[in-house]
Amino acid sequence: MWYKVASPSEYLVITGVGISDIRLAKKGWILPGQSCSVFDVSPVNYTFEVQAMSAEKLPFVLPAVFTIGPRVDDEQSLFRYAKLISPHDKLSSHVKELVQGIIEGETRVLAASMTMEDIFRGTKDFKQEVFGKVQLELNQFGLLIYNANVKQLVDVPGHEYFSYLGQKTQMEAANQARIDVAEAKMKGEIGSKLRAGRTQQNAAKVDAETKIIATQRQGDGKKEEIKVMTEVKIYENHREAEVAEANADLAKKKAGWSMEAQVAEVEATKAVSLRDAELQIEVERMNALTTTEKLKAELLSKASVEYETKVQEANWELYRKQKAAEAILYEKEREAEAKKAAADAAFYSRQQVADGELYAKRKEAEGLVALAQAQGVYLRTLLDALGGNYAALRDYLMINGGLYREIAKINSDAVQGLQPKISIWTNGKGGVRNDGAGEGDAMEEVAGVYKMLPPLFKTVQEQTGMLPPPWMGSLTDSGNSNMK
Repeated sequence: MWYKVASPSEYLVITGVGISDIRLAKKGWILPGQSCSVFDVSPVNYTFEVQAMSAEKLPFVLPAVFTIGPRVDDEQSLFRYAKLISPHDKLSSHVKELVQGIIEGETRVLAASMTMEDIFRGTKDFKQEVFGKVQLELNQFGLLIYNANVKQLVDVPGHEYFSYLGQKTQMEAANQARIDVAEAKMKGEIGSKLRAGRTQQNAAKVDAETKIIATQRQGDGKKEEIKVMTEVKIYENHREAEVAEANADLAKKKAGWSMEAQVAEVEATKAVSLRDAELQIEVERMNALTTTEKLKAELLSKASVEYETKVQEANWELYRKQKAAEAILYEKEREAEAKKAAADAAFYSRQQVADGELYAKRKEAEGLVALAQAQGVYLRTLLDALGGNYAALRDYLMINGGLYREIAKINSDAVQGLQPKISIWTNGKGGVRNDGAGEGDAMEEVAGVYKMLPPLFKTVQEQTGMLPPPWMGSLTDSGNSNMK
């Protein structure tokens, strides 16, 4: 037994004897049979980069830092935290993966129901919605979000949606600034004219009013003229750009067509040259062959012809002898292969016979082993049934094996033709049946059988000299041959 005190940011979790579930305390006595552990309730910062996807299937990254810890102002939350989270270190991967899984799951579910424009323009509402859903999931573990800081949404590598969106915003701001500058200049010029008109109006009201009206009309006309000229200039520039683009495309296509035509022309020229060279080579070869044949016919003499004839005859004789030798060799090879096949067949037959005999001997040996095992189990069962009495087991086996019958047969054969002593006995009833119930008659028959046993064993002893087994009883030395 000892006294345990927790630090200001810690709680004691006591379990064991006398406590049905768990008990939370800041200090207390730890009794024998009780266990005590300590868990820290100070919050921890978890940094994540949550990857999610909007309703348009556009991925983005939401960097976030969550400060999460046990809810110390709620006893039930502390109980849940002590049971579920306190066995793990709050900085362990288990707790971090739990928090990260909840945050990523809720963020992805919420982002999948919103477009990227809604997420980007309503970032504050999106963050609040994420915090609320994450807090609902953390309540079942007794955890509380003390602080959450979500940074600006960023693009996933390979996607530049926010970059393009920022460029679009910058261009819109620049265009709006140009429009505002133009409007300011216009207002300045109008104000300047108005002040000049008022000065002239003060000098001469009638002339000033006329000049003001004329100036206003003139200004309106100039503005309309400038506007029309600007629109015309923009349209001309646009058309000139389209014409230039069309001319460039046409020039590219013309260049491509010209190149293809030149290549085709060169290929055709080269193909004609190659075909001409091939035909010229063929002509030269045929001329050479013709010349060679002509010279051979003119220059070869009769001796050459005879020489070639003799050579052909010698070659034919050599070919004939080679074929005859090859035929003899083939015949010898076939005979050798036939002898080898016959030897292999005889060897296989003998091997099969030997394998069959070996298999038969093996099966016979296995049968003997199985028979011996069965007989061993049989003898062991009999010996156990007879209480381990080896003599009784031996006598039983002798009786069951017909040994006594064989002995009696041998003895009868030995005394055959002699005059042995013959004993005759009855149960004393003379076969007379009483008029009583059948149950009494059966008991009398059983009693008669038991009375017949002593004279039977006595007769066996007198004729064979053998005594009954001990488990069946023993004969007394008295003349009445009673059994004990």
